[in-house]
Amino acid sequence: MTTKTETIEGTVAEYVTAVIGGQLFGLPISRVQDVFMPERLTRVPLSSAEIAGVLNLRGRIVTVVDMRARLGLPKNDDGKPPMAVGVDLRGESYGLLIDQIGEVLRLPDNGREENPVNLDARFAKLAGGVHRLDGQLMVVLDVDRVLEIMPDLMAA
Repeated sequence: MTTKTETIEGTVAEYVTAVIGGQLFGLPISRVQDVFMPERLTRVPLSSAEIAGVLNLRGRIVTVVDMRARLGLPKNDDGKPPMAVGVDLRGESYGLLIDQIGEVLRLPDNGREENPVNLDARFAKLAGGVHRLDGQLMVVLDVDRVLEIMPDLMAA
């Protein structure tokens, strides 16, 4: 589901990077609609802790998912306002609440590895592989897996 580009070196995938709880994550650029600062978030009664609320973004109702809660991480208390990455699933708009947005990386597809056995289990359940970068590991988020909580919540 990533945007693939053929180059002389081989197939390249593009990712929008984000930091959540000090960990670098990559979202396939083909899944990212926009990046925004969430304002006027309305809490949804009886929703799980993973749902931060809903907001109106350019006339669309967007369900905002708290990625820290989704990953089992503690709340952020550094005082900085969170960012959100807008994604789409089956025609519905979602915002993934993150700590900070990074840059767009073009990485060789053959550099993507399966989840290592020692990857934190909280990350592994939402990861679609990893890329080893200089001095750090970028976990590739599988947007469909991240949003798998939605059907359960809608039925409640």
